[in-house]
Amino acid sequence: MRLNKNTVVKWRKRYIENGIEGLHDELRAGRPREHSDERVAEVINAALQTKPTNSTHWAVRSMAGHTGISKSTVQRWFHLFGVQPHRQRTFKLSTDPFFIGKVRDIVGLYLNPPDHAVVLCVDEKTQVQALDRTQPMLPMGLGYVQGVTHDDIRHGTTTLFATLDVATGQVLSQCKKRHRHQECLVFLRHIDKNVPKDLDIHLIVDNYVTHKHAKIKSWLAKRSRYIIHYTPTYSSWLNQVERWFGIITQQAIRRGTFSSVKNLIKKINQFVENYNANTSPFVWTATAASILAKVERVCTVISGTSH
Repeated sequence: MRLNKNTVVKWRKRYIENGIEGLHDELRAGRPREHSDERVAEVINAALQTKPTNSTHWAVRSMAGHTGISKSTVQRWFHLFGVQPHRQRTFKLSTDPFFIGKVRDIVGLYLNPPDHAVVLCVDEKTQVQALDRTQPMLPMGLGYVQGVTHDDIRHGTTTLFATLDVATGQVLSQCKKRHRHQECLVFLRHIDKNVPKDLDIHLIVDNYVTHKHAKIKSWLAKRSRYIIHYTPTYSSWLNQVERWFGIITQQAIRRGTFSSVKNLIKKINQFVENYNANTSPFVWTATAASILAKVERVCTVISGTSH
């Protein structure tokens, strides 16, 4: 390390005079603070606990006008404390009376999968639209993003049935015209053909009426290797295949242009094939205890909030 001679002399002198404490950086000259800690707390609490009279939430400009503090200062405080009045996040608490037991059951399968069995997350993504643009797209370039028309041409829809193998991340899928129990049964048979006969199959599904149809239950009851696990109501986030639906939506469907349903299905099948060639399982780290503790905290906040 190369140091200036004067720097070495200065630090030696400070050590001789004050010991180790002399090596701490000294306060430097600068403009004194304009706002006290109490003033900062007042602005942050106002953003968190109050609303402006003519709006649903505070913004940097409105808070600056209300308090007489500069916009840059308010913005810096908001960023420092992670206050984002302009944003919302959706949630829905489950009303399932067996919520705790179902969470422990499914999370247990993720964290400690059974021997001589596969754990499959199954669901369907309905109403996948084959959307085409009314005019050709403008290509992305330096300094500007891809341009697409605000309107589109609708060529029809398909339903994507998919199952995710929790251990490998492999996806098995089929596209169907509809999402009745008949199509669900066909997909179950497809799963049955592709899973070795000597393995038990744990199916994780939601509470959609198709999954509880009498013919579906009858088909499963005749095959002892199937064990079905229903997610709690309003808890689709427990089903890992939902995360995969998010991936295919973001990477292959939302920004795609499809001249027909046939073309859409072809692109979906291509995506699944490429995904399986380079996939890895999702890493589930949340325990049932941590999930239940988070739900308890949310319930505490809700019970303490008046509406």
